[in-house]
Amino acid sequence: MFPLLKTRPKARKPAPPEMRTLDVAGRLMPLTIKQHDQATRITLRIEPGGRALKMTVPRGLAAHEVNAFLDRHQGWLLTKLAKFSTDTGLRDGGEILLRGVSHRIEHTGSLRGLTEVVSVEGSPVLRVSGLPEHVGRRIAAFLKKEARADLERLAVMHAATIRAPIRSISMKDTRSRWGSCSSQGNLSFSWRIVMAPPSVIDYLAAHEVAHLKEMNHGPRFWALCKKLCPGMEDAKSWLKRHGSQLHAIDFD
Repeated sequence: MFPLLKTRPKARKPAPPEMRTLDVAGRLMPLTIKQHDQATRITLRIEPGGRALKMTVPRGLAAHEVNAFLDRHQGWLLTKLAKFSTDTGLRDGGEILLRGVSHRIEHTGSLRGLTEVVSVEGSPVLRVSGLPEHVGRRIAAFLKKEARADLERLAVMHAATIRAPIRSISMKDTRSRWGSCSSQGNLSFSWRIVMAPPSVIDYLAAHEVAHLKEMNHGPRFWALCKKLCPGMEDAKSWLKRHGSQLHAIDFD
């Protein structure tokens, strides 16, 4: 007789996330609801930038319980979302940050031309051409170019200091993190960081380069990060206070 072979129960496939649009006092917010086997309670959080919501619920939770939770937390959401302005200001006469300095936006009225920084009566101005409805997109393209120039220069400098090779550097528009480093040496940065002060941009470059040596957030990593960027703590504090405001700007 052959002994009975015990078979492991098949792991349940995760349920696909449910996508909704939640009305918060007239403000329509994308809401992602994910079921999780280990979840014992409902959690609701506002994504960085205040442009979306994410909800985690225990697997199999009834829809009416989810709806009741959302109804109970309308006031909380309204209070938290109040700090995120829906007016981007990306128009003629508006303002945009570049390396921590506020620049007045000047729409030239011309359909063609470079997006460029000029000084007008001693004040920084960002001149943008093209159709008025494309001002945000043109500014985003300009910021991406500036971010790449800054971060490539800083990353290469810090990598040379610790003698670590970089395989590639890319710019992304991530909401969950400001940067990442793969085990293959690929660095990725959120181009929105170029709106922050230079010391914060430098910290982000140093942080991801430090991961080339330490793929963790242990004591050795933070020591290396501080060696590359002595002003690390101030930069981290700035990002904690103001980072969500940079994510909140809708360039589309």
